[in-house]
Amino acid sequence: MKIPRHISIILDGNGRWAKGKGMPRTYGHTVGAKNIEQICMDADAIGIKYLTVYAFSTENWNRPSSEVAALMKLLNFYLRTIGKKAMKNNMRMRIIGDRPGLPEDIRQAVDSIEALTRENTGLQFQIAINYGSRDEMIRAMKKMLADYEQGQFLLEELDSDKFSSYLDTADIPDPDLMIRTSGEERLSNYLMWQHAYSEFYFTKTPWPDFKKEDLIEAIRVYTSRDRRYGAIKEES
Repeated sequence: MKIPRHISIILDGNGRWAKGKGMPRTYGHTVGAKNIEQICMDADAIGIKYLTVYAFSTENWNRPSSEVAALMKLLNFYLRTIGKKAMKNNMRMRIIGDRPGLPEDIRQAVDSIEALTRENTGLQFQIAINYGSRDEMIRAMKKMLADYEQGQFLLEELDSDKFSSYLDTADIPDPDLMIRTSGEERLSNYLMWQHAYSEFYFTKTPWPDFKKEDLIEAIRVYTSRDRRYGAIKEES
């Protein structure tokens, strides 16, 4: 198989999975968070270098306040307890998204886990929290315009690489493969700039049930595709 350098995942279906089992939606999020740890280990073992997951979008604040509070509590707990496993597995963790919009305790947890794992050279694991691609691009443009007004670059120097350098993923390669679980087939405001040339794989499997064999199947399908980046494949 051709192993993607970078895989991104939309972790969809936690709540519906839980409801199908007669459990509250928060149970699904808890099981889903546990599954992230396993998939990180599986991805690392397969040889994937970068893994980015969509955990909480800018639109998720519109969910019921009780569910948002439970998600924030779960994220806080996860970020504060994952450190030992990350260090044991040489995994570097980074958070992308609008940090000022997060609660103070989560911002502190983010700073702590990033500082702890900064020198790790194994799987590069990114979690998108309070993330929306349109929001990211607007924040990037504001920073870029401020630098331009201060004379830090010339207008003719502005190209896609320059713009990318202002995004949350500035030093992270674009995803080769995007996976979305639980049957939905849309990007949902997720890494829209970065996914410009990504292959998409949609599965009906809800995130809590997504296992190593599902990841391998996604990679198998990815391997079968011909990525031409706008060029024409030469005929034999």
